[in-house]
Amino acid sequence: VLLLLTHRIQELVEACSCAPAHPQQLICDSALVIRAKISSEKVVPASDDPLDTHKMIRYEIKQIKMFKGFEKLKDVQYVYTPFDSSLCGVKLEANNKKQYLLTGQILNDGKVFIHLCNYIEPWDDLSLSQKKSLNQRYQMGCGCKITTCYMVPCSITAPNECLWTDWLIERKLYGHQAKHYACIKRSDGTCSWYRGGPPPEKEFIDISEP
Repeated sequence: VLLLLTHRIQELVEACSCAPAHPQQLICDSALVIRAKISSEKVVPASDDPLDTHKMIRYEIKQIKMFKGFEKLKDVQYVYTPFDSSLCGVKLEANNKKQYLLTGQILNDGKVFIHLCNYIEPWDDLSLSQKKSLNQRYQMGCGCKITTCYMVPCSITAPNECLWTDWLIERKLYGHQAKHYACIKRSDGTCSWYRGGPPPEKEFIDISEP
């Protein structure tokens, strides 16, 4: 099932659809994860081909911290995104004030490419648990599988699987489970949800139990 991430593309009427994924999964699938401010933006050609009329936005960034991607890049000065929202281009505030968590891919030419299907959020919108998980906890669960549960019954089909129930319970993608939990692999190879920090105000429902 493909769901439109309407909380990030409210202005979008054309087709940019992303398969829903837990933040941990998006971070595990990204080549680069950084915290940064956006200094400026510039519209540039998408390629050197004069026949290619596509444009990209080049955001100049000030990197604050890199969580993933050290082995490929030491410091990121620019990130690129499609100019058109219909092609999943990302609109960021280029005022050198607002901080973002940016995840993306590194192209063959070394450019960092981001789009709406990456996990891109204002830094202040992340929970304390998410910020802590960026350092190591999410990486510990990259061998786990996070399966989105849309309707009951939901059940785990493999020992390395965690059920993501935010959509079922809260009718939104990034709910309590996405904000406060990470799917971690245990020493016996099984995976389960883990929450760091203080006890949760409420628990999500384990749909696999009767």
